Amino acid sequence: MTSPSPSLSSSLATQEQHLVFDRFDADTAWQIGTRLVELARTKDKPVVIDIRLFSHPLFYAALPNSTPDHAEWIRRKRNTVARFHTSSYGVGVGLRRRGTTLEQEFGLSKKDYIENGGSFPIRLRDSGVIGSITVSGLPEEEDHLMVVQVLCETLGMDLAALTRGFGAQEE
Repeated sequence: MTSPSPSLSSSLATQEQHLVFDRFDADTAWQIGTRLVELARTKDKPVVIDIRLFSHPLFYAALPNSTPDHAEWIRRKRNTVARFHTSSYGVGVGLRRRGTTLEQEFGLSKKDYIENGGSFPIRLRDSGVIGSITVSGLPEEEDHLMVVQVLCETLGMDLAALTRGFGAQEE
């Protein structure tokens, strides 16, 4: 069985340190959401996209060939971000490195939480985590990377620098 590489864990932590907003509002959510839709359509990806503050939704799109089950994955991924204030992929990688699950370590039901990638925290520089941006419908790393790519574009960050270590596994 393979375990996530230390470089992947480091890359995920770096992403969360750098992909931070000075402000985030409905217009920001619309900009990010429409860019995610555009990117998914260009690549013919059957995804669901959800952007929300913890208090309320700001953007939602279900693209062609996505399924109602994707919305359920969105909910569980987003709950993971709300609970841990870190990406659902980061939570999953950390758990896999420790050889455990959300159920085993925290007593959290898979009905409400999932350790799969695709939900990324909306973090304000002076306020902390206020919501999440979530994609579901692809393998977990692709869901995660789609969000990271658009956040890099939006925030003017270097995607290559923030994705070093992706795809690297070790025994």
